[in-house]
Amino acid sequence: MKVKSWVESLVVASALLLPARGATNLAQTAATSEPERAQITVLYDAFGKASAMQKDWGYAALVESGGKRILFDTGNNPEILAKNVKTKGIDLSTLDFVVMSHRHGDHMGGMSYLLQVNPRVRIYAPKEGFGVYGADLPSTFYRKDTSLPPEERYYDGAPPAVMRFGAAWPGANFQLIDKHTEIAPGIHLIALVSDKPGTLELRELSLAINTPEGIVLVVGCSHPGIDKIVEAATAINPRIHLIVGGFHLVVSQDPDIEKIVSSLHDTFKVAYVAPGHCTGEPTFTALRKAFGSRYLYAGLGTTFALGATPRAIGESRQNARTAMNEDDLQSYGSLLATRGDDELTTIVLRSDAPPKPGA
Repeated sequence: MKVKSWVESLVVASALLLPARGATNLAQTAATSEPERAQITVLYDAFGKASAMQKDWGYAALVESGGKRILFDTGNNPEILAKNVKTKGIDLSTLDFVVMSHRHGDHMGGMSYLLQVNPRVRIYAPKEGFGVYGADLPSTFYRKDTSLPPEERYYDGAPPAVMRFGAAWPGANFQLIDKHTEIAPGIHLIALVSDKPGTLELRELSLAINTPEGIVLVVGCSHPGIDKIVEAATAINPRIHLIVGGFHLVVSQDPDIEKIVSSLHDTFKVAYVAPGHCTGEPTFTALRKAFGSRYLYAGLGTTFALGATPRAIGESRQNARTAMNEDDLQSYGSLLATRGDDELTTIVLRSDAPPKPGA
């Protein structure tokens, strides 16, 4: 048995076999010593290694940082999102909040599944006039003609001060964002508007997490321009540690791709990139060439740990506890019978404590 598995299993065994006082103390020790997760898991994308998860065009990721669990976008299809979430063993009912980057179907198509399992979760979305996430406008937005009789005037000539418009998902807990907003300590939403042909005036939110290493930036499609989003993020912290998500260069030509790659690498000094979704295959190649070992593969199902050196992590890191077999339980039972509470607590906290020979 590996050292880590041995230590984790001992905590579980202690809680089961110690008297009530000792079990309580150990449970509290384990809870306070277990570090907060800081990782991102890609739940929806069209490329990835072979697995039970289903590839499809769209994007969704679970972001865990600062003690928060954040779903960023919901992918293209509710059934596929449900399958991928269940395959990864992720519970969307325990989210702190959701961020919807923009109103395109390949990012919001899984909304019905999200609301099925978590109907009142707070959902941050871009504020747009008459948008699918709902909207409001002051009634001063339209011209009035007081010469008309009441029956020919809107609201009989006495409109409400603020006119509110429905969402595509009635009852959902949308909070609409139209400017830079810090939604939790160190967690920011960057709101920008696209000026690009085809997506002119499209509003998009990006998630910026201020970490000790710099900004971790999660982007949906980067319609306003990935360079403009990064520039806006530098107002929070000039160090950009990691960018994850879609860079929207999927149909761009090589000169445009090289310009953006150079901007990220040379101008903004981005430390790591983990591109996905609409970044584009030629852009994957260009980014890998420019960033080398600081290019992170981020295909469907990938989980990578945040921190000074972001890296892919295995399934064992994601599991909260490791199961024990009967021999383990008998061995730990004998150990617990001969050790005092204080001594056992010391063993639990020593992650370098080796297992018994032959364990």
